[in-house]
Amino acid sequence: MAQSPAAQPSRVSRQADETNDRQVHLAQLRRVELINGRAAMVGLVIGVVVEGLTGFGILHQIGLGALVDGYTACRTQYLPFCF
Repeated sequence: MAQSPAAQPSRVSRQADETNDRQVHLAQLRRVELINGRAAMVGLVIGVVVEGLTGFGILHQIGLGALVDGYTACRTQYLPFCF
C-alpha cells in the first residue's frame, strides 16, 4: 500500500533538514577544534615552563630525548654514521 503524497515529507523539507543538520555539525566541529587548540596551547606552555624549571627539553619530557641526542651527535660528527 503506497503512502499518500501528503504523508511523505516534501523535497524542500528534506533539504531544510539536511541544511540544518550540516549547520549543527559544523558548529560542533568549530567548538571541538577550539577546545583542541586551547588544549594544545596550554600543553605547550606547560612544556616550556617545565623546560625552564628542569632544563630538559620538551622532547626529553615525553621520552624522545634519545632521538634528539642521536641527531645532535650525528650533526656534530661525533658518530661515524647517521641514522
